[in-house]
Amino acid sequence: ISGYSLVIQARDSGTPPLSSSVTVNVDISDVNDNSPVFTPANYTAVIQENKPVGTSILQLVVTDKDSFHNGPPFTFTILTGNEEEEFTLDPHGVLRSAVIFKHMVATEYVLCVQAKDSGKPQQVSHTYIQVRVIEESIHKPTAIPLEIFIVTMEDDFPGGVIGKIHATDQDVYDVLTYTLKSEQKSLFKVNSHDGKIIALGGLDNGKYVLNVSVSDGRFQVPIDVVVHVEQLLQEMLQNTVTIRFENVSPEDFVGLHMHGFRRTLRNAVLSQKQDSLHIISIQPVAGSNQLDMLFAVQMHSGGFYKPAYLIQKLTNARRHLENVIRISAILEKNCSGLDCQEQHCEQSLSIDSHSLMTYSTARISFVCPRFYRNVRCMC
Repeated sequence: ISGYSLVIQARDSGTPPLSSSVTVNVDISDVNDNSPVFTPANYTAVIQENKPVGTSILQLVVTDKDSFHNGPPFTFTILTGNEEEEFTLDPHGVLRSAVIFKHMVATEYVLCVQAKDSGKPQQVSHTYIQVRVIEESIHKPTAIPLEIFIVTMEDDFPGGVIGKIHATDQDVYDVLTYTLKSEQKSLFKVNSHDGKIIALGGLDNGKYVLNVSVSDGRFQVPIDVVVHVEQLLQEMLQNTVTIRFENVSPEDFVGLHMHGFRRTLRNAVLSQKQDSLHIISIQPVAGSNQLDMLFAVQMHSGGFYKPAYLIQKLTNARRHLENVIRISAILEKNCSGLDCQEQHCEQSLSIDSHSLMTYSTARISFVCPRFYRNVRCMC
């Protein structure tokens, strides 16, 4: 407890008694009676041979239960094991290489490190670090090509994470880093540590081929990353049809079924090869294991097929479509729960282009806007 706040009252013996009170604050001064604590108590680390001088090997973690003026900053010193000065330890507790290690020269080093706090008198503690020198990488990283589909309203893409590169390396201790060629950094970024791809705002309609590579420090391997951006037209939203799938997650649909279903759907609803199928969005149905896919079909001449025509085509081809994935319903209007009797049900569809959903798998990523349906009875 660092302090107490007491309210003290004095009362006299008169009639009636009179009193007064005062607040007394008692601060407890800290004594430097706690030594620094290493977490964990001892360390093990590895470094590959032939790594350049200055390679980071280990970050020491030290805490102190005393108050801030009796704790950090800590002073680190290598007491033993560094007689040939193969290592350096910076003021932040980062252990780095001071030479280029060779596996044939030595395979293991044991360092005794001291941490000293800033109190008076200073308190110290010790830890041991075992550093193993391993052979350099012999395997190249392997990466899966990634194809990304982005659907957005016209000139209204807000940007965000659009996918993730999946790469592996058979060398157990290799650390993979990802890079993107500088000329593409005005539109995209790649997280160097985890391979996440970030698109900046304002992407135009079209196809982008990203120049991405992954490196294990010795080998650098290019990765095929293609981004397709499709901007929606307002007219599409007035001619959409929804297919509702049963027992499928968005990621499973994107990774396992989307390509095959798109091909089967094209054969079912396109009247001419020049017609274009547009998958506008996919999103889970709240409170269920169902999934809605919103799409429209554009004629070669530029207009869009009416929903009634598409639904007729879908109904006739439903058996073939279900060879790919189980369909729960084909919806033009979603008036469930409304009793319009002899009146008509009117549906309006709205797109929230700033609420993007990213469904990412190892090979395919699909980024689309969230959509909402509003239905009402009309005379």
